[in-house]
Amino acid sequence: MNQDFRLPDLGEGLPEAEIVQWLVAEGDSVTLNQTIAEVETAKAIVELPSPHAGTVRTLHAAAGDVVEVGSVLISFELEGGADASPPDAAANAAEDEGAEPATAQPNLVGYGAAPRTSGRPQRRARVAASASSRADTAVLEAAPHDAVHDAVHTTDVDDRLRERPRSTPPVRMLAKQLGVDLALVEASGAQGIISRADVEAYAARVGAAPIAPVTAEATTDEFRAVSEPTARTTRTPIRGVRKHTAEAMVRSAFTAPHVTTFLTVDVTATTELLASFKADRALQDHRIGILAVAAKAVCLGLARHPELNSKWDADAGEIVAHHYVNLGIAAATGRGLVVPHIPDAQDLTLVELADEIRTLAETARAGKTAPAAMMGGTFSITNVGVFGVDAGTPIINPGEAGILALGAVRRQPWEHRGEIALRDVMTLALSFDHRLVDGEQGSRFLVTVADVLREPGRAMLLR
Repeated sequence: MNQDFRLPDLGEGLPEAEIVQWLVAEGDSVTLNQTIAEVETAKAIVELPSPHAGTVRTLHAAAGDVVEVGSVLISFELEGGADASPPDAAANAAEDEGAEPATAQPNLVGYGAAPRTSGRPQRRARVAASASSRADTAVLEAAPHDAVHDAVHTTDVDDRLRERPRSTPPVRMLAKQLGVDLALVEASGAQGIISRADVEAYAARVGAAPIAPVTAEATTDEFRAVSEPTARTTRTPIRGVRKHTAEAMVRSAFTAPHVTTFLTVDVTATTELLASFKADRALQDHRIGILAVAAKAVCLGLARHPELNSKWDADAGEIVAHHYVNLGIAAATGRGLVVPHIPDAQDLTLVELADEIRTLAETARAGKTAPAAMMGGTFSITNVGVFGVDAGTPIINPGEAGILALGAVRRQPWEHRGEIALRDVMTLALSFDHRLVDGEQGSRFLVTVADVLREPGRAMLLR
Protein backbone atom coordinates (compact mmCIF):
# COMPACT_ATOMS: atom_id res chain seq x y z
CA MET A 1 0.00 0.00 0.00
CA ASN A 2 1.32 3.42 -0.95
CA GLN A 3 0.57 6.42 1.23
CA ASP A 4 1.41 10.12 0.74
CA PHE A 5 2.08 12.50 3.61
CA ARG A 6 1.42 16.19 3.01
CA LEU A 7 3.19 18.99 4.83
CA PRO A 8 0.86 19.80 7.73
CA ASP A 9 -0.08 23.14 9.20
CA LEU A 10 2.31 23.20 12.14
CA GLY A 11 -0.09 25.14 14.31
CA GLU A 12 1.05 28.60 13.25
CA GLY A 13 -1.20 29.32 10.27
CA LEU A 14 1.90 29.79 8.10
CA PRO A 15 1.65 28.90 4.40
CA GLU A 16 5.03 27.22 3.87
CA ALA A 17 8.13 25.72 5.44
CA GLU A 18 11.69 25.05 4.31
CA ILE A 19 13.24 21.59 4.45
CA VAL A 20 16.28 21.94 6.69
CA GLN A 21 17.36 18.32 6.41
CA TRP A 22 15.98 14.88 5.76
CA LEU A 23 16.73 12.30 8.45
CA VAL A 24 15.66 9.45 6.18
CA ALA A 25 16.39 8.49 2.59
CA GLU A 26 14.42 6.73 -0.12
CA GLY A 27 14.37 3.01 0.64
CA ASP A 28 14.77 3.45 4.40
CA SER A 29 12.48 1.63 6.79
CA VAL A 30 10.79 3.89 9.33
CA THR A 31 8.70 3.34 12.42
CA LEU A 32 5.63 5.21 13.60
CA ASN A 33 6.55 8.62 15.08
CA GLN A 34 10.20 8.32 14.04
CA THR A 35 11.58 11.78 13.19
CA ILE A 36 11.89 11.92 9.41
CA ALA A 37 12.81 15.56 8.76
CA GLU A 38 13.51 18.96 10.24
CA VAL A 39 11.59 21.85 8.68
CA GLU A 40 11.97 25.55 9.33
CA THR A 41 8.96 27.79 9.47
CA ALA A 42 8.97 31.53 9.93
CA LYS A 43 9.25 30.96 13.66
CA ALA A 44 11.17 27.79 14.50
CA ILE A 45 12.75 24.55 13.39
CA VAL A 46 10.26 21.73 13.86
CA GLU A 47 10.84 17.99 13.82
CA LEU A 48 8.34 16.03 11.75
CA PRO A 49 7.44 12.56 13.02
CA SER A 50 6.51 9.79 10.62
CA PRO A 51 2.74 9.22 10.51
CA HIS A 52 3.27 5.65 9.28
CA ALA A 53 5.47 2.61 9.70
CA GLY A 54 6.85 1.32 6.45
CA THR A 55 9.42 2.13 3.76
CA VAL A 56 10.22 5.55 2.35
CA ARG A 57 9.21 5.41 -1.29
CA THR A 58 9.77 8.99 -2.52
CA LEU A 59 11.03 12.25 -1.06
CA HIS A 60 9.20 14.99 -2.95
CA ALA A 61 11.49 17.84 -1.92
CA ALA A 62 15.18 18.33 -1.24
CA ALA A 63 16.94 20.04 1.63
CA GLY A 64 16.66 23.78 1.05
CA ASP A 65 13.35 23.55 -0.82
CA VAL A 66 10.44 25.69 0.36
CA VAL A 67 7.28 23.56 0.44
CA GLU A 68 3.72 24.83 0.67
CA VAL A 69 1.45 23.52 3.42
CA GLY A 70 -0.69 20.77 1.90
CA SER A 71 1.91 19.73 -0.71
CA VAL A 72 2.98 16.09 -0.79
CA LEU A 73 6.19 15.86 1.22
CA ILE A 74 6.99 12.16 1.34
CA SER A 75 5.48 8.90 0.11
CA PHE A 76 5.54 5.66 2.06
CA GLU A 77 5.13 2.05 1.00
CA LEU A 78 3.04 0.28 3.59
CA GLU A 79 2.09 -3.34 3.92
CA GLY A 80 -0.78 -4.62 1.78
CA GLY A 81 0.50 -4.11 -1.75
CA ALA A 82 -2.39 -1.87 -2.87
CA ASP A 83 -2.66 1.85 -3.24
CA ALA A 84 -4.29 3.68 -0.39
CA SER A 85 -7.78 4.96 -0.78
CA PRO A 86 -8.50 8.63 -0.28
CA PRO A 87 -10.45 9.67 2.82
CA ASP A 88 -13.77 9.92 1.01
CA ALA A 89 -15.48 9.73 -2.34
CA ALA A 90 -15.24 13.46 -2.97
CA ALA A 91 -11.50 13.34 -2.49
CA ASN A 92 -11.32 10.33 -4.81
CA ALA A 93 -13.18 12.22 -7.54
CA ALA A 94 -10.86 15.19 -7.14
CA GLU A 95 -7.81 12.94 -7.46
CA ASP A 96 -9.21 11.35 -10.62
CA GLU A 97 -9.47 14.80 -12.17
CA GLY A 98 -5.88 15.67 -11.18
CA ALA A 99 -6.97 18.34 -8.68
CA GLU A 100 -6.16 18.66 -5.02
CA PRO A 101 -8.98 17.44 -2.76
CA ALA A 102 -10.90 20.48 -1.62
CA THR A 103 -11.64 18.89 1.74
CA ALA A 104 -8.12 17.69 2.50
CA GLN A 105 -6.80 19.16 5.72
CA PRO A 106 -3.10 18.74 6.50
CA ASN A 107 -2.54 16.95 9.77
CA LEU A 108 0.64 16.37 11.72
CA VAL A 109 0.08 12.65 11.70
CA GLY A 110 -1.37 12.97 8.21
CA TYR A 111 -3.39 10.69 6.00
CA GLY A 112 -2.28 10.26 2.44
CA ALA A 113 -4.07 11.33 -0.69
CA ALA A 114 -4.60 8.78 -3.44
CA PRO A 115 -1.48 8.27 -5.59
CA ARG A 116 -1.53 9.59 -9.15
CA THR A 117 -2.29 7.07 -11.81
CA SER A 118 0.69 8.18 -13.92
CA GLY A 119 3.04 6.45 -11.51
CA ARG A 120 5.58 9.28 -11.48
CA PRO A 121 6.27 11.38 -8.36
CA GLN A 122 4.26 14.59 -8.33
CA ARG A 123 5.85 17.94 -7.55
CA ARG A 124 4.39 21.36 -7.01
CA ALA A 125 3.72 23.16 -10.28
CA ARG A 126 6.30 25.80 -11.15
CA VAL A 127 4.92 29.28 -11.62
CA ALA A 128 7.75 30.51 -13.81
CA ALA A 129 7.12 31.30 -17.46
CA SER A 130 9.11 28.22 -18.50
CA ALA A 131 6.22 26.03 -17.35
CA SER A 132 4.11 27.46 -20.12
CA SER A 133 3.48 25.52 -23.31
CA ARG A 134 5.15 28.42 -25.14
CA ALA A 135 8.64 27.38 -23.98
CA ASP A 136 11.48 28.72 -26.13
CA THR A 137 12.30 25.93 -28.59
CA ALA A 138 15.86 27.15 -29.08
CA VAL A 139 16.54 26.98 -25.36
CA LEU A 140 15.05 23.50 -25.15
CA GLU A 141 17.26 22.31 -27.99
CA ALA A 142 20.33 23.70 -26.24
CA ALA A 143 19.53 21.79 -23.05
CA PRO A 144 21.02 18.33 -22.43
CA HIS A 145 18.75 15.65 -23.85
CA ASP A 146 18.08 13.93 -20.57
CA ALA A 147 16.92 17.24 -19.11
CA VAL A 148 13.73 16.83 -21.13
CA HIS A 149 13.76 13.03 -21.32
CA ASP A 150 14.18 13.15 -25.11
CA ALA A 151 10.77 14.76 -25.24
CA VAL A 152 8.99 14.75 -28.57
CA HIS A 153 5.65 16.20 -27.59
CA THR A 154 5.13 19.61 -26.05
CA THR A 155 2.97 18.13 -23.32
CA ASP A 156 5.87 15.90 -22.24
CA VAL A 157 8.15 18.90 -22.05
CA ASP A 158 5.59 20.82 -20.04
CA ASP A 159 5.24 17.90 -17.64
CA ARG A 160 9.00 17.82 -17.15
CA LEU A 161 9.15 21.58 -16.59
CA ARG A 162 6.53 21.35 -13.86
CA GLU A 163 8.81 19.13 -11.76
CA ARG A 164 10.80 21.00 -9.14
CA PRO A 165 14.55 20.61 -9.83
CA ARG A 166 16.65 19.51 -6.88
CA SER A 167 19.15 22.16 -5.87
CA THR A 168 20.29 24.26 -2.91
CA PRO A 169 19.22 27.88 -2.21
CA PRO A 170 22.59 29.39 -3.32
CA VAL A 171 22.41 27.48 -6.61
CA ARG A 172 18.84 28.66 -7.22
CA MET A 173 19.97 32.19 -6.48
CA LEU A 174 22.81 31.93 -9.00
CA ALA A 175 20.46 30.48 -11.63
CA LYS A 176 18.05 33.37 -11.14
CA GLN A 177 20.83 35.91 -11.55
CA LEU A 178 22.12 34.24 -14.72
CA GLY A 179 18.64 33.82 -16.19
CA VAL A 180 18.89 30.04 -16.18
CA ASP A 181 15.83 27.81 -15.84
CA LEU A 182 16.85 24.98 -13.52
CA ALA A 183 14.30 22.68 -15.15
CA LEU A 184 16.58 22.57 -18.20
CA VAL A 185 19.84 21.94 -16.37
CA GLU A 186 21.33 18.46 -16.16
CA ALA A 187 22.54 17.41 -12.72
CA SER A 188 26.02 15.91 -12.82
CA GLY A 189 25.91 14.65 -9.25
CA ALA A 190 25.11 11.06 -8.42
CA GLN A 191 22.05 12.02 -6.36
CA GLY A 192 20.52 14.23 -9.05
CA ILE A 193 21.18 17.52 -7.25
CA ILE A 194 22.04 20.44 -9.51
CA SER A 195 25.33 22.08 -8.54
CA ARG A 196 26.82 25.53 -9.17
CA ALA A 197 29.09 24.03 -11.83
CA ASP A 198 26.05 22.57 -13.63
CA VAL A 199 24.36 26.00 -13.74
CA GLU A 200 27.52 27.79 -14.90
CA ALA A 201 28.18 25.18 -17.60
CA TYR A 202 24.65 25.47 -18.92
CA ALA A 203 24.80 29.28 -18.85
CA ALA A 204 28.05 29.23 -20.84
CA ARG A 205 26.56 26.85 -23.41
CA VAL A 206 23.38 28.83 -24.08
CA GLY A 207 24.74 32.31 -23.41
CA ALA A 208 22.42 33.04 -20.48
CA ALA A 209 22.47 36.62 -19.23
CA PRO A 210 21.56 38.17 -15.88
CA ILE A 211 17.89 38.96 -15.55
CA ALA A 212 18.34 41.49 -12.74
CA PRO A 213 18.66 45.18 -13.62
CA VAL A 214 22.26 45.85 -14.59
CA THR A 215 24.11 48.76 -13.02
CA ALA A 216 27.67 49.96 -13.34
CA GLU A 217 28.50 48.00 -10.22
CA ALA A 218 26.79 44.85 -11.46
CA THR A 219 28.54 44.38 -14.80
CA THR A 220 31.23 41.97 -13.67
CA ASP A 221 31.21 38.25 -13.03
CA GLU A 222 32.47 39.08 -9.55
CA PHE A 223 29.11 40.68 -8.75
CA ARG A 224 27.05 37.88 -10.27
CA ALA A 225 28.82 35.10 -8.40
CA VAL A 226 27.43 36.32 -5.11
CA SER A 227 28.45 33.29 -3.07
CA GLU A 228 32.07 33.16 -4.25
CA PRO A 229 34.72 34.19 -1.69
CA THR A 230 35.72 37.16 -3.87
CA ALA A 231 32.17 38.47 -4.33
CA ARG A 232 31.56 42.13 -3.54
CA THR A 233 28.00 41.51 -2.37
CA THR A 234 25.93 38.62 -1.10
CA ARG A 235 22.18 38.20 -1.60
CA THR A 236 20.25 36.08 0.87
CA PRO A 237 16.59 35.11 0.39
CA ILE A 238 14.32 36.78 2.94
CA ARG A 239 12.52 33.96 4.68
CA GLY A 240 12.32 32.01 7.90
CA VAL A 241 12.68 33.83 11.20
CA ARG A 242 14.11 36.96 9.56
CA LYS A 243 11.06 37.30 7.30
CA HIS A 244 8.60 36.74 10.13
CA THR A 245 10.40 39.19 12.42
CA ALA A 246 10.47 41.88 9.74
CA GLU A 247 6.77 41.49 8.95
CA ALA A 248 5.84 41.56 12.65
CA MET A 249 7.94 44.62 13.40
CA VAL A 250 6.63 46.57 10.40
CA ARG A 251 3.06 45.65 11.31
CA SER A 252 3.63 46.77 14.89
CA ALA A 253 5.44 49.99 14.01
CA PHE A 254 2.71 51.11 11.61
CA THR A 255 -0.25 49.93 13.71
CA ALA A 256 0.50 50.78 17.34
CA PRO A 257 1.50 54.37 18.19
CA HIS A 258 4.79 53.77 20.02
CA VAL A 259 5.96 55.89 22.93
CA THR A 260 9.30 55.19 24.64
CA THR A 261 10.26 56.49 28.06
CA PHE A 262 13.63 56.09 29.79
CA LEU A 263 14.76 55.85 33.39
CA THR A 264 18.31 55.37 34.71
CA VAL A 265 18.47 53.57 38.02
CA ASP A 266 21.06 52.60 40.63
CA VAL A 267 20.97 48.79 40.76
CA THR A 268 23.87 48.28 43.17
CA ALA A 269 21.65 46.59 45.75
CA THR A 270 20.48 44.12 43.10
CA THR A 271 23.99 43.31 41.86
CA GLU A 272 25.12 42.76 45.47
CA LEU A 273 22.14 40.46 46.02
CA LEU A 274 23.02 38.51 42.87
CA ALA A 275 26.62 38.19 44.06
CA SER A 276 25.38 36.65 47.31
CA PHE A 277 23.24 34.20 45.32
CA LYS A 278 26.28 33.21 43.29
CA ALA A 279 28.22 32.49 46.47
CA ASP A 280 25.39 30.37 47.87
CA ARG A 281 26.00 26.72 46.95
CA ALA A 282 22.28 25.98 47.07
CA LEU A 283 21.65 28.56 44.33
CA GLN A 284 24.77 28.24 42.16
CA ASP A 285 23.16 25.91 39.64
CA HIS A 286 20.26 28.30 38.99
CA ARG A 287 22.35 31.16 37.55
CA ILE A 288 20.12 33.96 38.76
CA GLY A 289 20.95 37.16 36.88
CA ILE A 290 19.72 40.71 36.42
CA LEU A 291 17.25 39.55 33.75
CA ALA A 292 15.51 37.23 36.20
CA VAL A 293 15.18 40.03 38.76
CA ALA A 294 13.82 42.35 36.06
CA ALA A 295 11.34 39.65 35.03
CA LYS A 296 10.11 39.39 38.62
CA ALA A 297 9.87 43.18 38.85
CA VAL A 298 7.87 43.31 35.61
CA CYS A 299 5.38 40.72 36.88
CA LEU A 300 4.91 42.73 40.08
CA GLY A 301 4.59 45.96 38.09
CA LEU A 302 1.98 44.51 35.73
CA ALA A 303 -0.15 43.49 38.71
CA ARG A 304 -0.19 47.11 39.87
CA HIS A 305 -0.51 48.63 36.38
CA PRO A 306 -2.66 46.18 34.35
CA GLU A 307 -2.96 48.60 31.40
CA LEU A 308 0.51 47.38 30.36
CA ASN A 309 -0.78 43.81 30.30
CA SER A 310 -3.60 44.25 27.81
CA LYS A 311 -4.33 43.93 24.10
CA TRP A 312 -5.99 46.18 21.53
CA ASP A 313 -8.46 44.02 19.59
CA ALA A 314 -9.31 46.18 16.59
CA ASP A 315 -11.52 43.55 14.95
CA ALA A 316 -13.75 43.21 18.01
CA GLY A 317 -13.48 46.86 18.98
CA GLU A 318 -12.40 45.84 22.48
CA ILE A 319 -9.54 46.18 24.93
CA VAL A 320 -8.62 42.76 26.30
CA ALA A 321 -7.18 42.81 29.83
CA HIS A 322 -5.07 39.76 30.72
CA HIS A 323 -5.23 38.41 34.25
CA TYR A 324 -2.05 36.41 33.74
CA VAL A 325 1.44 37.22 32.44
CA ASN A 326 2.88 35.32 29.49
CA LEU A 327 6.28 36.99 29.67
CA GLY A 328 8.17 37.14 26.38
CA ILE A 329 11.97 37.05 26.53
CA ALA A 330 13.72 38.26 23.36
CA ALA A 331 16.47 35.83 22.36
CA ALA A 332 19.12 36.50 19.71
CA THR A 333 19.90 33.36 17.70
CA GLY A 334 21.89 32.54 14.61
CA ARG A 335 18.61 32.47 12.69
CA GLY A 336 17.40 35.84 13.92
CA LEU A 337 15.40 37.26 16.79
CA VAL A 338 12.76 35.10 18.46
CA VAL A 339 10.57 36.00 21.44
CA PRO A 340 9.29 32.87 23.19
CA HIS A 341 7.32 33.44 26.36
CA ILE A 342 7.17 32.04 29.87
CA PRO A 343 3.53 31.12 30.53
CA ASP A 344 1.97 32.30 33.79
CA ALA A 345 5.20 33.99 34.84
CA GLN A 346 3.35 35.82 37.61
CA ASP A 347 3.14 32.56 39.58
CA LEU A 348 6.88 31.79 39.50
CA THR A 349 9.50 32.51 42.13
CA LEU A 350 12.75 34.27 41.27
CA VAL A 351 14.59 30.94 41.10
CA GLU A 352 11.91 29.45 38.86
CA LEU A 353 12.03 32.48 36.56
CA ALA A 354 15.81 32.16 36.28
CA ASP A 355 15.51 28.47 35.37
CA GLU A 356 12.79 29.19 32.79
CA ILE A 357 14.85 31.96 31.20
CA ARG A 358 17.90 29.71 30.96
CA THR A 359 15.92 26.86 29.40
CA LEU A 360 14.16 29.24 27.04
CA ALA A 361 17.47 30.74 25.82
CA GLU A 362 19.15 27.36 25.31
CA THR A 363 16.15 26.03 23.39
CA ALA A 364 15.99 29.15 21.20
CA ARG A 365 19.70 29.04 20.33
CA ALA A 366 19.29 25.39 19.34
CA GLY A 367 16.40 26.34 17.06
CA LYS A 368 14.07 24.00 18.92
CA THR A 369 11.56 26.49 20.30
CA ALA A 370 8.03 25.17 19.85
CA PRO A 371 5.78 27.40 17.72
CA ALA A 372 3.26 27.65 20.55
CA ALA A 373 5.93 29.18 22.79
CA MET A 374 6.15 32.19 20.48
CA MET A 375 2.43 32.87 20.35
CA GLY A 376 0.22 34.41 23.02
CA GLY A 377 2.73 36.59 24.87
CA THR A 378 1.30 39.51 26.85
CA PHE A 379 4.42 41.59 27.62
CA SER A 380 8.09 41.26 26.66
CA ILE A 381 11.61 42.02 27.90
CA THR A 382 14.70 42.47 25.74
CA ASN A 383 18.14 42.57 27.37
CA VAL A 384 20.25 44.73 25.05
CA GLY A 385 22.74 45.28 27.86
CA VAL A 386 24.42 41.95 27.15
CA PHE A 387 25.70 43.52 23.93
CA GLY A 388 27.15 46.52 25.75
CA VAL A 389 24.29 48.83 24.76
CA ASP A 390 23.02 51.42 27.26
CA ALA A 391 19.53 52.01 25.85
CA GLY A 392 17.28 51.73 22.82
CA THR A 393 13.72 52.13 21.60
CA PRO A 394 12.36 48.58 21.32
CA ILE A 395 9.44 47.81 19.03
CA ILE A 396 6.40 46.26 20.69
CA ASN A 397 5.52 42.73 19.68
CA PRO A 398 2.18 42.63 17.83
CA GLY A 399 -0.69 41.94 20.20
CA GLU A 400 1.11 43.28 23.27
CA ALA A 401 0.93 46.63 25.04
CA GLY A 402 4.58 47.09 25.99
CA ILE A 403 8.18 45.93 25.95
CA LEU A 404 10.99 46.72 28.40
CA ALA A 405 14.63 47.02 27.28
CA LEU A 406 17.38 46.52 29.85
CA GLY A 407 20.61 48.41 29.25
CA ALA A 408 24.13 47.47 30.30
CA VAL A 409 25.07 47.71 33.97
CA ARG A 410 27.80 50.38 34.27
CA ARG A 411 30.05 51.08 37.24
CA GLN A 412 30.13 54.88 37.37
CA PRO A 413 30.04 57.90 39.70
CA TRP A 414 26.53 58.40 41.08
CA GLU A 415 24.85 60.37 43.82
CA HIS A 416 24.35 58.10 46.82
CA ARG A 417 23.14 59.31 50.24
CA GLY A 418 24.18 62.86 49.51
CA GLU A 419 27.65 61.98 48.25
CA ILE A 420 29.27 60.87 44.98
CA ALA A 421 30.19 57.18 44.93
CA LEU A 422 30.89 54.47 42.38
CA ARG A 423 27.61 52.64 41.83
CA ASP A 424 26.17 50.05 39.45
CA VAL A 425 23.81 51.93 37.15
CA MET A 426 21.59 50.82 34.26
CA THR A 427 19.05 52.45 31.95
CA LEU A 428 15.55 51.06 31.43
CA ALA A 429 13.61 51.84 28.24
CA LEU A 430 9.89 51.16 28.10
CA SER A 431 8.00 51.24 24.81
CA PHE A 432 4.22 51.11 25.08
CA ASP A 433 1.13 51.31 22.88
CA HIS A 434 -0.33 54.77 23.42
CA ARG A 435 -3.79 53.52 22.44
CA LEU A 436 -3.80 51.40 25.59
CA VAL A 437 -1.42 53.16 27.93
CA ASP A 438 -1.30 56.84 28.86
CA GLY A 439 2.00 58.53 29.64
CA GLU A 440 1.23 58.59 33.34
CA GLN A 441 0.46 54.86 33.45
CA GLY A 442 3.58 53.95 31.50
CA SER A 443 5.76 56.16 33.70
CA ARG A 444 4.36 54.76 36.93
CA PHE A 445 4.90 51.21 35.71
CA LEU A 446 8.52 51.99 34.83
CA VAL A 447 9.11 53.55 38.24
CA THR A 448 7.66 50.45 39.93
CA VAL A 449 10.07 48.20 38.03
CA ALA A 450 12.97 50.56 38.80
CA ASP A 451 12.12 50.62 42.50
CA VAL A 452 12.43 46.84 42.71
CA LEU A 453 15.79 46.92 40.94
CA ARG A 454 16.99 49.81 43.13
CA GLU A 455 15.83 48.12 46.34
CA PRO A 456 14.99 44.44 45.67
CA GLY A 457 13.66 44.14 49.23
CA ARG A 458 10.70 46.31 48.12
CA ALA A 459 9.41 43.27 46.22
CA MET A 460 8.33 41.95 49.63
CA LEU A 461 5.85 44.85 49.83
CA LEU A 462 4.26 44.32 46.42
CA ARG A 463 1.59 41.90 45.38
